[in-house]
Amino acid sequence: MLFRMETLPIALDAMGSDFGPGVVVAGAVEAAQLGIPVLLVGDEAQVQAELKKYPQNPNVQVHHTADFITMDEHASDVRRRPEASINVCTRLVKEGKAGAAVSMGHSGATMASALFTLGRIKGVDRPAIMAYMPSQKGFCALLDVGANADIKAPYLQQWAVLASAYYQAVHNRPRPSVGLLSIGEEEHKGSALVLEAHPLLKQTPEINFYGNVEGKDIFKGTTDIIVTDGFTGNVVLKTAEGEAKVLMGWIKEALMSTLVSKIGAMLARPALRKIADRVDPSEYGASVLLGVQGLVFIGHGSGDVKAVKNAVRVAHEAYQKDVLGRLKSFSSPASG
Repeated sequence: MLFRMETLPIALDAMGSDFGPGVVVAGAVEAAQLGIPVLLVGDEAQVQAELKKYPQNPNVQVHHTADFITMDEHASDVRRRPEASINVCTRLVKEGKAGAAVSMGHSGATMASALFTLGRIKGVDRPAIMAYMPSQKGFCALLDVGANADIKAPYLQQWAVLASAYYQAVHNRPRPSVGLLSIGEEEHKGSALVLEAHPLLKQTPEINFYGNVEGKDIFKGTTDIIVTDGFTGNVVLKTAEGEAKVLMGWIKEALMSTLVSKIGAMLARPALRKIADRVDPSEYGASVLLGVQGLVFIGHGSGDVKAVKNAVRVAHEAYQKDVLGRLKSFSSPASG
């Protein structure tokens, strides 16, 4: 895998987090300590006030803009507010001044800004958000996880090709396997959308199509990639994240229930830490928006410092590996 010789910074929306710029700045500093140049986009006074807590960080710079989109505002507001921080991030990418844009905030506004500023890759009808979920084999890539609730079968075909190209470039896997999420493995099972999409995916030479997969296959790691509509994907993702938190809470409660279990918990702490890390969404950074002419990553608004650091890290890795170049060579197997 060839890496870029030049190094553009990652444009990070400093104003997008639910917790304000403090968490974002702290995450940016940790990413910068890995050698990643970061350009924080937001209100300079607020950002610099946070940066003063971390002296001597030459890899972190600030690009001032006073406007930003809050979580309770509509995604369409990006069109009339060109100086909103997320718009500045995507514009820096378009102008070749940043390698990728990262936002820990409003996912709808981030997608709208990416479409409005960068545009779609030729042949892509709708962009999709791809997230990683833990599995027995490491992780599984799931898309769409929220960008498109109502879709057409050709979109799933396009997303499978894009996700395969991304997975191959980032993880250096020549033929990642692709599954179609359904209620049964048999070809004749599923919704009207699944029944229409299955033969399209089966006849797509650009992908290594496994066939239908069920919800349990996500965690078994049956395939590297799973495609579904954004409504279903978002429900699956949020359910899995919620269940992981509940399970870890139950484990902690059980281990603290008696003196003997507390002693056992101390002995098992390293192993339990590994499990907690595997199911922690912040370990996987941010989700990539596939299908736009630029690298854009969307993180959780409630993400912590580690989540911000990893979001910047995965964005930088995708930029270094010229993932966008791979994606731009996309040739639509079908038109919606």
